[in-house]
Amino acid sequence: MPRAFLLFILSAIALQQSSGLSTSDSGGKHGTRRAALATIQSAVASAIFLPTASLAETQPTELPPAQKFQRYPQLRFIAALGDPNASSGTGADTWGLWKDDPGPRGVYLRDYQEKLVKKGGVAPAGWTFQENDWWLEEHGLIMYNPESLPAKKYSKSAGQILPYKRYVVTGDREVTTVLTVHDDGRWELQKGSLYDVTHLPCRSARYTPTTGTDGKGEMCTPSKADRKNFPVKPGATMPSVSDCNKQDYAVLFVLGEEVIA
Repeated sequence: MPRAFLLFILSAIALQQSSGLSTSDSGGKHGTRRAALATIQSAVASAIFLPTASLAETQPTELPPAQKFQRYPQLRFIAALGDPNASSGTGADTWGLWKDDPGPRGVYLRDYQEKLVKKGGVAPAGWTFQENDWWLEEHGLIMYNPESLPAKKYSKSAGQILPYKRYVVTGDREVTTVLTVHDDGRWELQKGSLYDVTHLPCRSARYTPTTGTDGKGEMCTPSKADRKNFPVKPGATMPSVSDCNKQDYAVLFVLGEEVIA
């Protein structure tokens, strides 16, 4: 069974590549991006998640029998910080989660004044721009801020909140595995490294004001970003913006989470 499962995954990935699908393209065509995301879910996730069986029954050498996972209706996205070569670490309490693709709901840099500033910071999609803490993606789209990554899970049978949560993550390349995050910020991957589960075409960065010599923050706005620096190549760092601190984040695809009775 493990060999058959591996062949299925490889076939699914090969089919995706031969079809020319990508979750982000240099033209920023989000229709293609959404189609690719749907392909990943139907081809890869369906091979991983079973409605009534545990992952262990499909991959007995990798997961303990007690673990069961539920597939999300649509892909989610983790913004992660850490050593790309590490398989465990700390700091997951600073990670973020988008429950849907933030790109299509974003605002292009060229539209910053018309669609955000003149609208009181409220984007056409309904989210509110945070002027001292804002995010960009690889096509030059201003995104809404992710929420904090949940690191706890309620167990009904135990009648208590467990201090960890498990997700199934992938970079849409070779590794699909289980990520465990703890409420104290620790994290670990069941196999592979953070780089292995990073989706390289998706780039994201967080921008905050720098602090001047007078102790006051400088004006850090998307209007200072050079639009010529976009789109960003897969795997490259996001562009710097004048008077802004920049923090690059790895983007992980999240297929589902552990089901706990």
